[in-house]
Amino acid sequence: MDEYIHEIKIPKARIAVLIGTKGETKNELEEYTRTSIDVDSKEGEVKISGTDPIKLYAVKEMILAISRGFNPDIAKLLLKADYVIEIVSLAEFSDKKNQLDRVRGRVIGKKGKSRATIENLTDTYVSVYGKTISIIGESHKVTLARKAVENLLKGSTHSAVYKWLEKNRQKMKQEEITGF
Repeated sequence: MDEYIHEIKIPKARIAVLIGTKGETKNELEEYTRTSIDVDSKEGEVKISGTDPIKLYAVKEMILAISRGFNPDIAKLLLKADYVIEIVSLAEFSDKKNQLDRVRGRVIGKKGKSRATIENLTDTYVSVYGKTISIIGESHKVTLARKAVENLLKGSTHSAVYKWLEKNRQKMKQEEITGF
């Protein structure tokens, strides 16, 4: 049986979260996905190996989610078939440090209100970490959340974005009820 290997680099500040207390999180991920995870905590490099390419991909996505600021329990949602992670780079919306803080702040909102509103209206999880905004959820809901985040980053008003999300949420609920 072939062994597959993935290597990814994660921020050093997120290594402790990936490993967890007494290695608990790392061991759980290895157990769930039947993979081996080696962490170089000095360099922030993570080497994942296993024989099942699908499980290897799943654990790589979970590690990516943890590296982008998500709690490991939320990252584990990526084991579900229809769950995905999308990462929006803030680099395309700002090029200076103070602009970066401003656009990041637009998505977070006062006391996290904007981020929480997007999460509630789309049934997704949003993490603002470094120069990225990451979203985890069911693929069609992540698409909505991403569009909302991008509209905020482009300067749309919060109220316009929320109104658009409300309208799309009602449409989604109607589709779930009627099946089309």
